[in-house]
Amino acid sequence: MLISVIIPCYRSEATIERVVEEAKNEILKREGNDYQFVLVNDCSPDHTFEAIRRICEKDKKVVGVDLGRNYGQGTARMAGLQYVTGDVVVCMDDDGQHPADQIYALVDKITEGYDLVYGKFVHKEMSLFRRFSSWANTSLLELTGAKMKGITNSPFLAWSRFSVEALKQYKSPFPSSGAYLMRCTNRVVNVEMVQRHRMEGRSGYTLKKLINLWLTEFTNFTTVPLRVSGIFGMFLVALGFVVLIASLIAKAVNPALSVWLGVLYGILGMLFGVLFMILGLMGEYIGKIYMTVSDLPVFVPRTVLNAKDKE
Repeated sequence: MLISVIIPCYRSEATIERVVEEAKNEILKREGNDYQFVLVNDCSPDHTFEAIRRICEKDKKVVGVDLGRNYGQGTARMAGLQYVTGDVVVCMDDDGQHPADQIYALVDKITEGYDLVYGKFVHKEMSLFRRFSSWANTSLLELTGAKMKGITNSPFLAWSRFSVEALKQYKSPFPSSGAYLMRCTNRVVNVEMVQRHRMEGRSGYTLKKLINLWLTEFTNFTTVPLRVSGIFGMFLVALGFVVLIASLIAKAVNPALSVWLGVLYGILGMLFGVLFMILGLMGEYIGKIYMTVSDLPVFVPRTVLNAKDKE
């Protein structure tokens, strides 16, 4: 069996060689199995691609891809997908937190017939804010159907050949591979494991990147947000109407009672709030439609090493 490993790389010049070596040794522990690595440099500002180049020079089974700009982890993963040739594809991070000795825990589930296997970390190293945002993101994704209930998403995952071929048909400048595969298969499962300490550095996910990731996943493949905003808008309009009628009745019962200004401000505030909320969601959808029909590239590699049929 050939196992391909995709590793998006960003600020990992000090760790990527160790991560690759450890994963390589783990794959070769099973006789008859072989490896392929696809290392995607997501326009890292340090010397990450020089480290990737050194790895590629030593081992021709390693493909190095240098993207033209920073696209984000999800897009870097999709870029690497174009170069894989393995029977099973494993995706992992470049910082050493994903346990290489659990690669076969993912691969074995694929051989059992699953198409998508996520590593589920029982004790994740996350701040309180990240835990809350992760919980909120998971709840909303389950609500919109972009995520299967009871399944925990993770960047340490494995794809079957079926999933790989399905993802190669996925053309969007806003890739969300997990949500896309949920539309293609229900053979999805978690494997519990323990997350390791990061070898060096810290997470590159800023608040801005987390918000962008959340918006991409939340608005892809579903119109639920628009429906929810429409229902919420109708509820507020109905509430405003009830408040208006109640105010008129109160005024009729007690002519000395002054309620007009408060009612007016309340209704206008609610209506404008609904208006801006709907416009914001519609703008997100319309912007994505515009960017998609503009034929924007999903990714643009600057340099590719050791991929003979792609050079």
